[in-house]
Amino acid sequence: MLKTLIVSGVYGLKKPVAAAAQAMLVCMSLLFVSSPAFAQTQDAPMPPAMKPDPNAPVENPIINLLDRAPEPLFSDVILPSPYAPTRSSATDVASGLQEGALYLMAKLTADAKPLYDGLIWRIYSETTNTDGRLQLVATHKGGDAEFRLEPGSYLIHTAYGYAQSTNRIMIGKEVQSKMVTLNAGGIKFGASLKDGETIDGKPVSFDVYGLEFDERGERDLIASNVKPGSIVRLNADTYHVVSRYGDVNAVVRADVQVLPGKLTEATIFHKAAGITLKLVNERGGEAIANTTWSVLSPGGDVVVEATGAFPDFVLAAGEYEALARNNGRTYLHTFEVTPGEDREVEVVTSVSELSSQQATINN
Repeated sequence: MLKTLIVSGVYGLKKPVAAAAQAMLVCMSLLFVSSPAFAQTQDAPMPPAMKPDPNAPVENPIINLLDRAPEPLFSDVILPSPYAPTRSSATDVASGLQEGALYLMAKLTADAKPLYDGLIWRIYSETTNTDGRLQLVATHKGGDAEFRLEPGSYLIHTAYGYAQSTNRIMIGKEVQSKMVTLNAGGIKFGASLKDGETIDGKPVSFDVYGLEFDERGERDLIASNVKPGSIVRLNADTYHVVSRYGDVNAVVRADVQVLPGKLTEATIFHKAAGITLKLVNERGGEAIANTTWSVLSPGGDVVVEATGAFPDFVLAAGEYEALARNNGRTYLHTFEVTPGEDREVEVVTSVSELSSQQATINN
């Protein structure tokens, strides 16, 4: 074939010119055939993909599947060979010729900068196992990621905190570069009393739920026991946030909207205070040990129970009754919780004190 190409290139020229041209073409063809670069292309693995320009228009974007019907469950067990590792290897020449190269990057929004840390990439084959789960092919943590994959259809699961995106892609033997847009933002949580005093250093936690209810009438829990000052990354949406101050009844609920590419600072205001109960023989006396406590609402419902000399709780603002049992006797004391005013509540055992309290109540 090479000889035919040379002859056809000099056909019709005069003999001296044709001879010179033929000699020159022969030399060039020999150099071309003997070139090491030409020889390497016959068996070298596919070169890595170029990083996509974040500002370039997206051609043939991968389709986000979050709004589609539920897909089969994902399996977190990575399949063995023949699937490729998360990073390409120049030593595996034979497999490199049979696989496609996929280079992935992610952004919060279409006009945001790429994320270079905090991402978790998972590649799933669309082939399900006997349990009906999609098979995990490869994973990568960090920022951008490169995968070598056999030709076929795959699902790309991208996670950034609790924000996530699932996309489908077809892999051939070519090199592809894709940018995933997460359409996500975040919430930074804080807690305060009504007068503005911060309670971030106290036992405050946040739970994040979706707005939709399942068939049992429950919301989908997304993040739990989040501490004040923490940032939770979420898909752009509206979420139901439940903040708890202590472990009893100081609970505040609110709906918070997360905007794409934005950090929303959500401060929850609590109307509550810390209360420590003491059973004493007289005002200012020593607490009596081995006391069983019940805190009742004005309607007589049990709010919390405990045993000990100094039980302490965080209670929502309002009126309560402290019921103390010790040595076969029961003592009752009504008290009020004022927002932000942590204090001790003494229940006395002396008859004179109890009579005085009863007279006050009657008046």
